[in-house]
Amino acid sequence: MGKLELNKQHKERSLLNTAFEFFTTKGFSKTSISDIVGHAGVAKGTFYLYFKDKYDIRNKLICHKSSQLFRHAVQALESAEGDQTISFEDRMIFIIDHIIGQLAENQALLNFISKNLSWGVFKTALTTPVTEEDINFGDVYQKMLDEAPCEFKEPEIMLFLIVELVSGACYSAILYQDPCDLETLKPHLYDTIRQMIRSHQAVSPTD
Repeated sequence: MGKLELNKQHKERSLLNTAFEFFTTKGFSKTSISDIVGHAGVAKGTFYLYFKDKYDIRNKLICHKSSQLFRHAVQALESAEGDQTISFEDRMIFIIDHIIGQLAENQALLNFISKNLSWGVFKTALTTPVTEEDINFGDVYQKMLDEAPCEFKEPEIMLFLIVELVSGACYSAILYQDPCDLETLKPHLYDTIRQMIRSHQAVSPTD
């Protein structure tokens, strides 16, 4: 990679990191593009080389941060698997548990993602890496589906329901211990996720 490309990546990463700092401390509505570029040490014109406006950098930041969560979880899963075979259900629970752990340790990130995440933005986060460090979780999810011993009905809807369940339940449990603390919630949450996965298993004509 050439020096010019490395410099471009450095500026984009600096803008993303600075925007995240401002959005999680000052708030999105009270943060201006001038705040971001001033603290990042780049010209305002440079900002528009990478982002259309403040909403664009927010959405790309959500995608970037979400992708990082998945990347760390997938890497941990690969290390845990080794040569053994883990079921589709157990893979999903492992990834979800790892992501929940990351969010519990970084409540500013949990707040930022939960307040701004929509399914459309989440789908973009799954399939459109913002930086070279990000992964395409859509490919990872499809590979997990392909390696499962059965087919699933409407796998995108299944993922949507799981994401909505985990997002809402864990937000309340982590930040407010409502209706219980996170460790008390986890067994119930994971049992429900397993039931959701099983309900989406396709039944073959011979069954």
